[in-house]
Amino acid sequence: MTAALALSLGEPAGIGPDVVLAAWRAREAAGLPAFFVVGDPACLAARARLLGLSVPIEIVEPGTAASAFREALPVVPAGPRATAEPGRPDGTSARAVVESLDRAVDLVQAGAAAGLVTAPLAKAVVYEAGFRFPGHTEYLAARCTPPGGPAPRPVMMIWSQALAVVPATIHIPLAQVPAAVTADLLVETGRIVARDMVRRFGLPRPRLAFAGLNPHAGEAGTIGREDEAVVRPAIERLRAEGIEATGPFPADTLFHAEAREAYDVVIGMYHDQVLIPAKTLAFHDGVNATLGLPLVRTSPDHGTAFAIAGTGRANPSSLMAALRLARRFADADAA
Repeated sequence: MTAALALSLGEPAGIGPDVVLAAWRAREAAGLPAFFVVGDPACLAARARLLGLSVPIEIVEPGTAASAFREALPVVPAGPRATAEPGRPDGTSARAVVESLDRAVDLVQAGAAAGLVTAPLAKAVVYEAGFRFPGHTEYLAARCTPPGGPAPRPVMMIWSQALAVVPATIHIPLAQVPAAVTADLLVETGRIVARDMVRRFGLPRPRLAFAGLNPHAGEAGTIGREDEAVVRPAIERLRAEGIEATGPFPADTLFHAEAREAYDVVIGMYHDQVLIPAKTLAFHDGVNATLGLPLVRTSPDHGTAFAIAGTGRANPSSLMAALRLARRFADADAA
């Protein structure tokens, strides 16, 4: 039987447990692939009781998770009890969150799980447990670095049926973006995106559209020189390698319906330039997928949403989309 996906528990005070339970309940109607949760089964059972949900939970070994999935939510225990109350994050569950993630990655790297789906975490909480990374992406890059070898270059893609985008720079202040955007960065990002869109999305010749850094993509250098001096040369280098890259395009005309028909993915210069349109078009269905790694990792494209944790109002659509995309990636890697 095909290995199931591993789902790290994430921050227990957030909506992670809520959407996990809701996703399992919708498994047949939504056509979800088999998955198992790595973490504290008591946390999930307590949240199910709070929400009034009938969800049988079965403690399993990874190899039996797929067969158990139809009748119960499979859980591979990891870490200590996750005791934080819904909507009330605190340091008591920090170790539970980190150890859930560590164990889930171990299982994927050992081949006991087909891929990794990560529920949202609260960075301020896990920092209390010694987690030294800005987020999942940087942590996974470190975990995938071979001893004495080069670290992989992870690339964040926000994907939905409506739009796929990649920010070339991610969580840095806007004032630092112009210096951080170099031709080498854009070329390396374009190569990784093109490779994984061929390998994992099955596109024989993916079309990469680059957004300009400046308004009107610099207006031929009259509104900043970066687009002509940095972005355009990077595009030309990619095209010389046989990658179908175009641009730079003014970002304000790149995301309407007709424009989206001309490309498969937009590579933007900074976080909000591309995440705002992506979340506007598919707020509940977007997936955060990490490209450039030797393992499969996806995540729902939302945070912990403490304000609605434990209320029954959390929408599981993004998690379900993340599970489907992780299965698609895993099957492509195995082909």
